[in-house]
This record gives sequence, structure tokens and C-alpha cells, in this order.
Amino acid sequence: MADEGLRFSTSLGTSDETQIKLLGQDLAADLMGKVGFGELAYWLVAGRRPTPGQTRVFEAVLVALADHGFTPTAIAARLTYLSAPESIQGALAAGLLGGGSRFLGVTEDCGRFLHEALPSSTAEVDWDELALSTLRGATGRIPGLGHPVHKKQDPRTPVLFRIAEEEGLLGDHLRLFEAIGRVHPQVLGKTLPLNGAGVCGAALADLGLPVDILRGFALLARTAGLLGHLAEERRRPLGMDIYMTVDRNAVYEA
Repeated sequence: MADEGLRFSTSLGTSDETQIKLLGQDLAADLMGKVGFGELAYWLVAGRRPTPGQTRVFEAVLVALADHGFTPTAIAARLTYLSAPESIQGALAAGLLGGGSRFLGVTEDCGRFLHEALPSSTAEVDWDELALSTLRGATGRIPGLGHPVHKKQDPRTPVLFRIAEEEGLLGDHLRLFEAIGRVHPQVLGKTLPLNGAGVCGAALADLGLPVDILRGFALLARTAGLLGHLAEERRRPLGMDIYMTVDRNAVYEA
């Protein structure tokens, strides 16, 4: 029995003997079979139900970030599963823990970078000029610029811009990121593609989601990809080959 003197407020979920409430809805009667997982994930974080257009952009981002093949996160998950096949949760966690400044974390880094560069009002902004001043004032690597594989164009980038525009959700973060793509050669002296993780961060920020937890959405998307890798590892194991290839080619150097 609950202590009548204690109260822990939440706007998310509660349950009792006969009902589960989520976001003020009856989970079984109002949500199951009626709300998609992407829509629910947005709703849980934002505290508001997304419009169909917001849901489309949000789910496009999740799809864009789900899997990119044998990335370090996928290899970490597979090797952890090789070592501890009884621990799916450990293998998933191992892959997710690698989401940082080079893989997955760029989504949040780019969203934050753009958010901090935007003025309080953009009514009369010259986007190229703002992009130039932002780049000139930046130190270190510009998040969202460049990709280790897609040297000319990340195939996800134009698609995400198009979807956002179709839904009327091409906002200030995406506009600034687009301008950075146009003008950065003037500052950097070379041309780099706008990568998909960066445009995902800009799109999520334009949806009004908190920039300091955008990495969480990248991890949410990648969880599906990692689970796919683990399912494939069960069907066609590669972990032992990866391990043995490295181990048998290791050379001791004093």
C-alpha cells in the first residue's frame, strides 16, 4: 500500500492493479495499436504529441541513424556478445557506450553548436553571413562537417532536408547548417560534405527537442541497429573471426 504522506509527481507513467496510465492516456485503450513507437518516443520526451509532419521528420531521423554496417559500435556489441552470449543487455550496452564525438554523438554536438550560434531573432538574418561568422569564431572541429566514408555527399543529407521542407519544418537550425555547407570552403580552404548525423541534430533541434539530450535519440535509433547485429551474430557469427584476426596479427613491441 502506498504511503499517503508521500507524493512523487510525474507526467509520464503510473499504474495500479487494473490500469496503466502513460502521458495521461490509458495505455491499453488509447495508445496500443494507435500510436507508433517513434511518435510515442517524441511524446515522452517533448511532453506533447507530435503532429504528423513532426512524426515524419522524427522517424526519418531515427531511420537515418539506425545502422551503418560494421562501425565500432556494432563491432563492440558483437565482440561483447561473443564473450558473454548470455548477456544481450551487456552487448547492447557495449555498443551504445561507444556513442561519442566521432560516432552518434555528432547529432547532439551539431545541434548544440547550431543552437548556440543562432541569435534570439532570425527575422532579418543573412544566413551565409551568420554561417561565416560562426565558422570564423569556432575553435576545433566543426560538428557535422565531413564523413569518413562519404567524401562528396552523405546520401542522407539531401533527403532529410527535403522531408523537413515538405513538412514545413525547415527551421533555423537547418537553415544555418545549410548555409555552413555553402560557405565553409571560404573559411576552411576545402570542401566537406554535411554529414547525416549533423543534419539529424539540426532537424531534431528544429522540432523543438532539448539540444542537451539529442544524443539520446541517436542512441535510441542505434539500439535497433545493434539488436539487428546481434540477431545476425546468432545466425552467422563473425565475432570469433574479428577477434582471431586481430589476435593472430598482433605483434609485440617493447
